[in-house]
This record gives sequence, C-alpha cells and structure tokens, in this order.
Amino acid sequence: MSAVNGQAQNLQIELSLVVPIHNEEGNVSALLDEVDEVLVPIGGFEALLVDDGSLDNSLEAMVQWKAQHKAEWLRIVHLESRSGQSGALMAGIEQARGSLVCTMDGDLQNDPRDLLRMLELLEDDALAGVTGVRAQRRDGLVRRISSKIGNRVRNAITGDRVTDSACGIKMFRRRYWLTAPRFNGMHRFMPTLVRYAGGEVHETPVNHRPRRACEPKYGIGNRALRGLRDCMAVRWYRSRILRFRVSEES
Repeated sequence: MSAVNGQAQNLQIELSLVVPIHNEEGNVSALLDEVDEVLVPIGGFEALLVDDGSLDNSLEAMVQWKAQHKAEWLRIVHLESRSGQSGALMAGIEQARGSLVCTMDGDLQNDPRDLLRMLELLEDDALAGVTGVRAQRRDGLVRRISSKIGNRVRNAITGDRVTDSACGIKMFRRRYWLTAPRFNGMHRFMPTLVRYAGGEVHETPVNHRPRRACEPKYGIGNRALRGLRDCMAVRWYRSRILRFRVSEES
C-alpha cells in the first residue's frame, strides 16, 4: 500500500477495517486515535465503525471525532436497532470496499498494530485469511479457563483446529465473508467456515490488553449454551455444504 498524507485521497481501497460498536463511548476516541496512528501511514484503507444500537453516546463520539480530525477514511454506519455482533459486522462488510476485510473489537483489547503483520501474511495469495491468537490474555482466570474448555469442545464438534475462536482480530479476503453462511454468532466460526469452503487460514499470535472502560458484553452465562448450539449447527453445515469445481465448459 502506498503512503498518503493522512486522507484517503483518490486511492484504491485495499483494506477495510470493520469494528462493531455497542455502548463503547469511553473507548471510541482512543480506538480511533490508534487506528489513525497505525493505518494512515500505509494508506489505501478505510475504517467502518458500526453503531449497533448503542444506548450511550458512542455514535455522537464517533461523529465528533471524525469532524475534529477531518478523517475521510472513517465511515460511520448506524443500525436502526441492535443486531448483535455478527449482524453489525456483516452490515459493515457489505458496505466495505476493500478486497481484504479485517475485524476488531471496539473495547481496545485488540491492538491495531497486529493488522500490519496480518497484511504481510496475506501477501501470500494462497492464504484466505489470518486469525489472531491471544498469547497472553488479559482477562480473569475464570474467563481464560472457560475459553480453553470452550475451544476444545468447539473443535471436537466441528472437526476443526482453532486455538482461539473468540479472538476478535481477524483478516480475510472479502469474498469469504460474503459467501459464508450468515447466522448470529458466525463471526466466531469464520476460520472454520473458510476452511470448509476450501480456504487456507493461518493463525498468528496477537497482543491482548486489559479493558480500559465500559462493561464487557459477554460472559459464561450468555455464551456457553448458545455456543454449544452454534457448534452443532456448524457441524450440520459441514455435512451439507456444496463442494464442486468446474474443470471445463464446452
């Protein structure tokens, strides 16, 4: 990607960053400051922040930041009602213009500097995508243990090998996002869905930081049963997916 002077001036968009935002008023400005610092120097990118029915001033904070910084690379998508993380991500991805689409959580626990490494890896055209593995998680003990158990159960049911399915920082070629089956929770299964479709997915260690502000949206109580149900649905999809290649057209 060629360097620019801080604005996406007539450049072809190669990278689209999509970030779902729900009640992250205390994190939005710092998140955008980091994206500005890391991605503006490489150019050829856009960031779509998707307000997923926030009840605080997240939307106003995004609009104000864009106006103050005159950031043409920032696109703000506002959903009429809350659609959930997968819905917010896909709403942004549908609007994205880049051939590569990366996702991050809006709580500042993901580090946008990791996107630079993912971009380097995806210079290999054989790769369909890269997904992060939080090598040193900055969460509590209960959350870390439950995540390890959840990943083992998930892999056993789906027949895949994903080290950290809940890691929010991922980068895939846009066509894989658009052709993946859509359901609430699909974002956690993207590496598996891409592999089912014949794509090669690489895992890479990423930085993980403590949450600075606002309340976490997920916990054991609202994820365990739903996650198990989703695993069974993905297992069913694996048994029914259509696979074909055209060798010749007469």
